Amino acid sequence: MKSTKSAIRYAKAILELSSETNAVDQVAADMERIVEAGNDTGDFQVFLNSPVIKTDKKISILKVLFSEFTELTMSFIELITKNKREYLLTEIASAFVNLLKKQNGIVPISVTSAVKLEKQTLNQILEKLKSHVDGEFEVTEEVDPALIGGFIVRMEDKQIDASIASQLNRMKIELAN
Repeated sequence: MKSTKSAIRYAKAILELSSETNAVDQVAADMERIVEAGNDTGDFQVFLNSPVIKTDKKISILKVLFSEFTELTMSFIELITKNKREYLLTEIASAFVNLLKKQNGIVPISVTSAVKLEKQTLNQILEKLKSHVDGEFEVTEEVDPALIGGFIVRMEDKQIDASIASQLNRMKIELAN
């Protein structure tokens, strides 16, 4: 929890700085690249967490890895590495992307269903949600056969669980009591 708060603070700082220097799009691209690096390989996070690799060496490796980054992003990465906060880099980048989406009125939504939803069904779900949300949806669809049927919608810190599996679990708990 503490690292998440720190990551958000750093993300707000770099977002504010990039806005002041009119470099939001470039820094956003850099941050998305960092998120990709963190998601694509676990070795990247292991490298960032390693107490064995000295700060100067980490900075030089990060400069080589991300040579195409803007000067602002590289200065930021260097600063957090010198402050021994490099282990937060992927979390900061992810928080930056989320803050930027929120600032631009984009609401990420995840819809998980037992089978791939038809376009019409997905649109009906989104229409019901639109009346409660300001902004444009960025929809991610997932399939999880363990749900048996129905769907789960996750949006920010909210979740709507209309899956058969959770309904069966609730019934099981009620019958046990």
